[in-house]
Amino acid sequence: MLLRYLAYTLALIWLIHAFWPEPVHAQQQPAPVSQCQAIAEAMPAATFVGFAAPPAATPAAAAAGEEVSITFLGHSTFLIETPGGVSIATDYNGWFRTAAPPTVVTMNKAHSSHYTLTPDPAIRHVLHGWGEDGEPARHDLVVGDTYIRNVTTDIRSGFDGMEPNGNSIFIFEVAGLCIGHLGHLHYELDDSHYRQIGRLDVLMVPVDGGLTMGAESMSRVVSRLRAALILPMHRPLTNAFLAMFGDDFDKSFATGPTVKVSLRSLPSKPLIYVLQGV
Repeated sequence: MLLRYLAYTLALIWLIHAFWPEPVHAQQQPAPVSQCQAIAEAMPAATFVGFAAPPAATPAAAAAGEEVSITFLGHSTFLIETPGGVSIATDYNGWFRTAAPPTVVTMNKAHSSHYTLTPDPAIRHVLHGWGEDGEPARHDLVVGDTYIRNVTTDIRSGFDGMEPNGNSIFIFEVAGLCIGHLGHLHYELDDSHYRQIGRLDVLMVPVDGGLTMGAESMSRVVSRLRAALILPMHRPLTNAFLAMFGDDFDKSFATGPTVKVSLRSLPSKPLIYVLQGV
């Protein structure tokens, strides 16, 4: 009897497992694929935040005719406003206020002018460009219509010392555009950095001539990235920086602090565009 009871029990367990409905996988959020990276295999899995519906790919692949607004607020802080209503403040230090708290802020810690440890609690996503416990920062998330990721670089520290992965280049993929912010870049990039960054359409670049990198070193980075629209930041623009670029680059000074850009409006020739206030 005991053996027969055991056999019936095992058969019942098998039948339950065999005919129990499978989980519905269609409701899971798909991992996005970066539209900007040159090498797709370098792409880790991403975290989705606040999506109304899962995208087919990254938001960067959506309506390419939509405009992104970029406003220079001061130092290394730009306010990026997306067609979907996401607002992002780069290298946020709390000094440069916006009309409403940004949805996302990014930070770097090379100097106190690039971060704050007491951000407005109303900011939903605070992304540090440095990691904790010696690990590099890893940001890979989707917020609204924007996909945000980072590529870490080393920074100078102390007496000619170096801190690994103390800075992040943040990349924002939205409305078909690849927008990159170099942060407080201290060293020239190597091939692995360029592979992780991939294509950039808009590049925010520090031009102080020494506090980050010298004009010649920074100009090599800008030339290699070959973005269509280059937005100087961090310190007043120097003639030494502009002089590094020949006839392959156009130069223009804006009459206001804001530029609106879409894939269709990108200049065909790389343009160094100096927003008012730089």
